[in-house]
Amino acid sequence: MINVILVITVMFSVACSQEDDGKSNAEMTFKEDLIFDYGKIKKESDGTHEFVFKNTGSDPIIITNVKSSCGCTVPTYPNKPVKKGEKAKIHVKYDTNRIGTFHKTITVYSNAKNSPVKLQIKGEVFSDDKSEVKEKKTTLPEFKG
Repeated sequence: MINVILVITVMFSVACSQEDDGKSNAEMTFKEDLIFDYGKIKKESDGTHEFVFKNTGSDPIIITNVKSSCGCTVPTYPNKPVKKGEKAKIHVKYDTNRIGTFHKTITVYSNAKNSPVKLQIKGEVFSDDKSEVKEKKTTLPEFKG
């Protein structure tokens, strides 16, 4: 009986060690840093940036979804597979009508072995119109004791 349990345990261990993890051999390698800093940009200026990547793996990259952390950031991406050695772009547009600092994350989901990839944009939108500058005030609850 012990021999049967031992054989089953060994067979199970071998089977588990040979299990495919379901990932392809596609890999997204980005040309630049994964964080893009707009610096200080004027209200209503061009808030677009393109993250360029190359498929450095052996299988085609299929991007299944790209999500942004906020509705003020709109990503677009290739809807066709990116073949081995090809380059493609994740296009990001930030709404520069919002005054103040920002830091947003764009998450790229694909069949690549390094998926998901987190891209980031940051910067500060300013306005020349002083009436648009909002002051942040902190109000504390009144203590009654």
